[in-house]
Amino acid sequence: MKKKIDFLTRLMKNNRKEWFDEHKSEFLEIQNEFREFTKKLIIGISTFDDSVAGLDVPQCTYRIYRDIRFSPNKLPYKTHLGAYVCPGGKCSGRAGYYFHIEPAESEYLDGSLLAIGIYNPTPAVTKSIREEILVNGEEFEAAVKEAKNFFFPEDQFLRRVPNGFPKDHKYADYLRLKTFTMLLRLDDKILYSDRLFDFVMENFKSAHHYNSLLNRAFDVAED
Repeated sequence: MKKKIDFLTRLMKNNRKEWFDEHKSEFLEIQNEFREFTKKLIIGISTFDDSVAGLDVPQCTYRIYRDIRFSPNKLPYKTHLGAYVCPGGKCSGRAGYYFHIEPAESEYLDGSLLAIGIYNPTPAVTKSIREEILVNGEEFEAAVKEAKNFFFPEDQFLRRVPNGFPKDHKYADYLRLKTFTMLLRLDDKILYSDRLFDFVMENFKSAHHYNSLLNRAFDVAED
């Protein structure tokens, strides 16, 4: 991944069309390599989570071009690469497995990482997940603990349990979650190592139970 991080670092310092056009062939090369890695992710994840079997790479990857129409930030290019492998593809709204690389000095997500779960679920899905926690809190906590290398960022928690849910519930801390994403930071040692893919698979596999619970709640909300 070092070649990709090096390109993204230079892009971060030269985020303009003229520079990008001059280095377009280099970008296309790393884009193709990242797509091949994503294909491996899909195949690998499907060995323990068959709900993602059959996805193709475009369903899981993103354009490098930023949508600047309504943003005060007019820089034209993203300075990260990401692949989100989840049932139905990246636009489904379901829980899945996200692989993200970016320069450590970037301020987007503060560096490369793995993520699991659901980001910014709809109110209906959020309510369904909280109801799942009410009924099956012990299983939910077990699934969180199985994904032992992941963590919930502090800013994902509300200050108090939302209205309509018991404040003294045994798993009240999980009820305070406003989004249900867990993270695992990737340092350069693992990111640039020959073990990267195996490391990603090992940790994503540990999150299968967690994602399955969230998607069960998602299905209830959608019915």
